[in-house]
Amino acid sequence: MAFIDVLKDKARANKKTIVLPETEDRRTYEAAAQVLKEGIANVILIGTEEAVKKGGEGLDLTGAVVVDPATSDKTQAYIDKLVELRQKKGMTPEQAKEILLNQYPYYGVMMVKMGDADGMVSGACHSTADTLRPCLQILKTKPGTKLVSAFFLMEVPNCEFGENGTFVFADCGLNQNPNPEELAAIAISSAESFKALTGKEPVVAMLSHSTKGSAKHADVDKVVEAVKIAKEQRPDLILDGEFQLDAAIVPSVGASKAPGSPVAGKANVLVFPDLDAGNIGYKLVQRLAKAEAFGPMTQGIAAPVNDLSRGCSAEDIVGVVAITAVQCGMND
Repeated sequence: MAFIDVLKDKARANKKTIVLPETEDRRTYEAAAQVLKEGIANVILIGTEEAVKKGGEGLDLTGAVVVDPATSDKTQAYIDKLVELRQKKGMTPEQAKEILLNQYPYYGVMMVKMGDADGMVSGACHSTADTLRPCLQILKTKPGTKLVSAFFLMEVPNCEFGENGTFVFADCGLNQNPNPEELAAIAISSAESFKALTGKEPVVAMLSHSTKGSAKHADVDKVVEAVKIAKEQRPDLILDGEFQLDAAIVPSVGASKAPGSPVAGKANVLVFPDLDAGNIGYKLVQRLAKAEAFGPMTQGIAAPVNDLSRGCSAEDIVGVVAITAVQCGMND
């Protein structure tokens, strides 16, 4: 069974309500129909009844709840709450109403904030910034988390590395050039995400162009410092570095380049030193190894809200909905 199917089973066993705000996009409707058919989650679509009927023409959306911000009896409470949350930034009731009636990702995040939905998936036709801005303004970071970051859940076919080909890659979508403290926070969050989604022990490799001092450079020093910080903060984690990629995942190379390391050759969580490396890395694996790449998933937000690539397919959205629903179950 493919790993995403395992996650779908988890989602079905503890069904959550996921809001999909991008009702201007046909892929949203195709994904919603599939999610409902497979029983992965309850679905809320934000838009007018007329727009949803037209957008979902020919699809079975039986069971989807349609919420029109202009007519919902909960909209005023959302306006009041948004004003309360943003009043120090000068938010007025008029501005809040304008935002919530016209920017559906904001409305979706307010539904999560107020407990009317468990999570949200957006980004098929919004930038990462437009998806995450309302989350950071309204939901804020999870208690005990210093940084919101992004990861991809990678499922590589016919692969003996990682957890039978399953990996978490981070940060591949959000933090451009994290400093050592931020890199350590990304590593810790990524380990927690891997454990929650797979149920397996995370083995975290901090990646570099150097393995255990084989190269000297300020970029290597950053990773070495991040390893030190992460180990101090979470001595319970199996985490080590700095590693070149092959030393991190290939047992024979790991044994040669970093003998005695508990991580070398066994890593299933790969923490990249910056966004350039992470973004290039996940796309290489996705395209050349024909891997499934689910994400960018966010971690560190107080409730699960996940971003989509604007090049995503409806099937990709279904996968991210399943992962988001499982993340929602982590908060129970």
